[in-house]
Amino acid sequence: MAQERTSSDWRLFATVASFILLALMASSTPLYAIYAAQWHFSPTEVYAAYAIAVLVALLLTGGLSDLIGRRPVMATALVGLVGAEAIFTVAGGLDWLYAARTLQGLATGLLLGAAGAALIDHHPRRDGSHAGLVNGIASVSGIGIGAFVSGLLVQYAPYREVTPFVVIGVLAAVAAVAAWRLPETVETEGRSFSLTPRIPRVPKPLARTFGLSALGVLASWSVGGLYLSLGPGVVDGLFSTQNHAAGGLFVFAFCAFAALGQWLMRGLPTRTVLVGGALSLALGSTITAITVSDGSRLGFAIGTVFGGVGFGGAFMGALRALATVIPPAERASVMAAFFVAAYAAISIPAIPAIGAGVAAVHIGLDSAVAWFGAAVAVVAAIVAVIGWFELRPMRSAQRVTVTGVLNPPR
Repeated sequence: MAQERTSSDWRLFATVASFILLALMASSTPLYAIYAAQWHFSPTEVYAAYAIAVLVALLLTGGLSDLIGRRPVMATALVGLVGAEAIFTVAGGLDWLYAARTLQGLATGLLLGAAGAALIDHHPRRDGSHAGLVNGIASVSGIGIGAFVSGLLVQYAPYREVTPFVVIGVLAAVAAVAAWRLPETVETEGRSFSLTPRIPRVPKPLARTFGLSALGVLASWSVGGLYLSLGPGVVDGLFSTQNHAAGGLFVFAFCAFAALGQWLMRGLPTRTVLVGGALSLALGSTITAITVSDGSRLGFAIGTVFGGVGFGGAFMGALRALATVIPPAERASVMAAFFVAAYAAISIPAIPAIGAGVAAVHIGLDSAVAWFGAAVAVVAAIVAVIGWFELRPMRSAQRVTVTGVLNPPR
């Protein structure tokens, strides 16, 4: 009976992880480049609408599932994804894209905080470290798989401006049903509900750990945003191809190295993972900045490997440090705050994901990648230095207990 119950728990855990993977799959498609050529706009403009919508949802509904339960929040978010994909299928101009991308961002932001918390809730051992590993792998895998599959569909499937969105919409509809059938893990009896925005908050005892995690995710998602937003365009230029599947394959490879890096570093101390990931980010960004300007395909490939591994390591280290110490009653709120930091890294114009896209219009794609690659390399190096000193091993007597859980191992 115990084994059967454990198997059931693992199925629930995997189901929640699939929601995160699906939401990030939906965020990646090469169709924006096609639309940009038709309707004369920068793809980063539409991407910015998505990222800002995610931020708004996280800021206003971050702790909602701590109040009303994980199940209704996740199911509602997945229904929102279905609606966004439906709008995409009938898009006839830029306004439609903004509407669809905004709804998609709101749904994703609503989902991430609740699903991140539910992932810990449904873990058979309530292992926050392992839940953080799975969350990180699901996130980067979703981006990579989404870009690759949609690239193939856009290049080879019929009705290329509809098929990728229909596929995601159907998957989201199935996921919404699955979410509604999940057992609730939050005790909601006796709690009152209001439409007051649930702004995510971080308990004071977690402020230091959260600050370090925010730095790690800021570095990783800044570099990730740079690669994911401009990488396919660089591939087209370096390899003289207009094949959308090739751009999708590049994003998939970048994310595959990120997932592989997380898996290989899963048994290492948090300090090693975060610092090592940040250093790999810095190295990969530097190599990319140099080799893109020289037109070196091999150099770009090497930079992608180091950048991908570093992206995965820094993200996992940041997420794991936080997931192991979150009090159960604050899980959704703190996870939402964590993803606020992540999406801030790719939605503020001064950060590479958007800034590089704007710069590419004025100084050229290769020059933009080189300059911003160098900039994020400096940021990643700073994070590595800070992390090395701030995450030094602490003596047992100096550890601070947070709701009965020791600070994460350094």
